[in-house]
Amino acid sequence: MSPFIVAFIAFILLFIFRILNIASQPKKPEILCKDKKFEALLKETAPELEQAYIPTRIWGFSGHIQTVMHSLIGRKKCPWPIGERVSLLLDDGATLTYDVYQPLDVHSSGEDVTLILCPGICNSSESIYIRTFVHHAQRKGFRCVAINHIGAMKSIKLTSHRIFSYGCTKDFHEMLVNLQENYFHSRMVLVGFSMGANIVTKYMGEKRPDMPKNIMGGISICQGYDALGAMQHMLLWSNFRRFYLYIMTENMKRVLMAHQQLVLSEDVKSRYQLCERSILSAATLPEFDDAYTRRVSGYDSINDLYTQSSCSLYLDNITIPLVFINAQDDPIIPEPLLSWPKQYAESRDRSAYILTSHGGHLGFYEGGLLKPNPVTWLDRTAVGIADAILRDTHSKSL
Repeated sequence: MSPFIVAFIAFILLFIFRILNIASQPKKPEILCKDKKFEALLKETAPELEQAYIPTRIWGFSGHIQTVMHSLIGRKKCPWPIGERVSLLLDDGATLTYDVYQPLDVHSSGEDVTLILCPGICNSSESIYIRTFVHHAQRKGFRCVAINHIGAMKSIKLTSHRIFSYGCTKDFHEMLVNLQENYFHSRMVLVGFSMGANIVTKYMGEKRPDMPKNIMGGISICQGYDALGAMQHMLLWSNFRRFYLYIMTENMKRVLMAHQQLVLSEDVKSRYQLCERSILSAATLPEFDDAYTRRVSGYDSINDLYTQSSCSLYLDNITIPLVFINAQDDPIIPEPLLSWPKQYAESRDRSAYILTSHGGHLGFYEGGLLKPNPVTWLDRTAVGIADAILRDTHSKSL
């Protein structure tokens, strides 16, 4: 065998070894929590926090593969929970829908408890990771409610010219007000994923006078906290972030084009000074948002859109329990952005920041050599954290 072939094989093996991160070992999550009583409660209800998180052995130690598996394949043997779809006609003419899934068992507290789920960008109640989470939570006695971002589902026709946006909490609030009317006796915990986590956290800090009183706290999963800072990193090729940004941009354009006749009608383009060619040729989210989102949302610049839409501007106003979860190997969320949840957890009671070494972006697959367990580390841990928030707020009300 020639030296060239040997060198080539060695290079391929080294590349595979590096991508799979095979040399890495399972580690316990890092927990940053000023409030030791709250930390003890978290560890009691979510014992996964005191154990090493063991990703799927062959590929689970790679944040890239976890992220790609989550995006393209989803969960193994994913159930399809049966829910009831609710439709609301909003003041601006938009139709908002959300799905309600009733519990499959009695909650350990004996109370009526509800998890309010806000999915990530371009996702809905039918996204595989949401379905898996819902099924696991139902079995633990939770009612689950998942919002469908306006425009994210082709099967639901738009009744106005707009789709969802990164920091718009209006739709989320309308859903919660409607839920409070129907489930006023239920104690609720908000759970946000990626973009949805930004919406949940921002909403909690907006100090709305009509925010439902039965919201006990929130859980933020895999968000970036500061859109302006995130985009500065996403535009770089470091850790393939520019590639992930391209995928997100194409997904946004796909959502928009699915409703093209309404959102890009001649009247709408004239009213908001939209250039369809600029929107469709956008290669990055900042280009797309500058050509479309900030104009429809009424912002003068892309910087204003990202600054006002980020939860980082609202963190100081939050007064109820809040727990953040991120993965250190998340290829989409760069480490500098993680200073926001760290500072928050260091300065606030009834809050915590949980950082895993592995998990990627919304992956957190665990167990097995090649095939992961049907329920992920994230599913189990987040439900346990919700129990901690409910127990903490129950004790404060006694």
